[in-house]
Amino acid sequence: MIRIASGQGYWGDWPQAPALQVRSGPIDYLVMDYLAEVTMSILQKQRRRDPSAGYATDFVTDLGELLPEIADKAIRVIASAGGVNPRGCAQALLARARQAGLTELKVGIVRGDDVLDRALGRAEPALTMTPLEAELPFESVRQRLTSANVYLGARPIVEALRRGAQIVVTGRCTDTGLALAPMIHALDVAEDDWDALALGTVVGHVLECGAQASGGNFLADWRAVADADRIGFPIAEVHDGGRAVITKHAGLGGLVSAATIKEQLLYEIGDPRCYVTPDGIADFTTIRLREIGPDRVEITDVRGRPAPPTLKVSCVYEAGWKVSGQITYCWPEARARAQAAGQLIRKRVENLLGVDRFQEWLIECVGADACHDGLVERRDEAEEVTLRVSARSNDRAACDALGRELAPMVLTGPPGATGFAGGRPRASEVMAYWSGLVPREAITPEVEILEA
Repeated sequence: MIRIASGQGYWGDWPQAPALQVRSGPIDYLVMDYLAEVTMSILQKQRRRDPSAGYATDFVTDLGELLPEIADKAIRVIASAGGVNPRGCAQALLARARQAGLTELKVGIVRGDDVLDRALGRAEPALTMTPLEAELPFESVRQRLTSANVYLGARPIVEALRRGAQIVVTGRCTDTGLALAPMIHALDVAEDDWDALALGTVVGHVLECGAQASGGNFLADWRAVADADRIGFPIAEVHDGGRAVITKHAGLGGLVSAATIKEQLLYEIGDPRCYVTPDGIADFTTIRLREIGPDRVEITDVRGRPAPPTLKVSCVYEAGWKVSGQITYCWPEARARAQAAGQLIRKRVENLLGVDRFQEWLIECVGADACHDGLVERRDEAEEVTLRVSARSNDRAACDALGRELAPMVLTGPPGATGFAGGRPRASEVMAYWSGLVPREAITPEVEILEA
């Protein structure tokens, strides 16, 4: 049996989680997911400005402090923190290791997912992608691409583990592959044992969003989640290719139940009978969950099918500009005032620039009770609402012009505008998502081992 602990659900997740997982009880593997789709484009821009950048710097900071304990406890770490520069991430981590006096640490690097140059035709062999479902044709976005990354699976990570890496840093790989790899490596799962691979995929899916499987963002009974100030991230105890138990460290807060696991299982799955990964296809309708003790949920009976002949490519492309700003209006008639102000802003901008300068508008009202803070008796109407005006345009100057129209509402629009607002909003780039497929044989993952 191996214990696979989730330590991060996305870049920006709770920074205390990795230390709590390492220090609160036994674990064998710590898996940390950092890469949302748009994150790759952000990292690509960072690396264009600085060739040494392009990875999740928080990973180096947070894990660097734990390296002596990780080495002492023989915990192996797998993280998709490499972004578009896995080697730079590994080198930064090894520098921290040397500072801590660790001279035998091995860090594995998984590369080969970044295909931007090939997609743009700047490197051979050039890559053409088939769009997924109703996506735009590839040629309509090709020259606007800012990132293009293939989702790699668990196998390159397994190779790094078998070559002795204690820490494995990847670029874009499937979230599930981070947890499936330790299971393949430690339990010697065969390449065509589709049911075992499906179980590992389900385990990876449960762990990929961190505490969302152990009481965080829990819809069913969020008040039942105890000690959320020290919430325990989920841990998978994988016994063999047919059975796993999801739990957490006993000394930490949170909640692991059939309900918390079910909510996570339904997260971003599409067709539940056909959860597709590079490692195989899992049928989520076959999953059996059973509560076998406090904060212990058993997963069995998962069925799988062979891996597809194609791999998914995640792309981000430039799609114009956007601007968004807000003003808060207080009672009475808070919503009516805010709606009137929003329409007034739009009319003034269209009078100035014309009605065709923006491709999309969004005028919305949100609110609770920050202005009066309970001093005014509650009524059927809202105590205050926050007006949020957003728009998208191909013209940056048009977005900046809209941003200059919000502040004048205080003295030239409806009454009741408060100081609950930010500074003057400025235009920011719109980065749109495009996904496609490439033949599996067109992609060759690379594994490298670096030593302190």
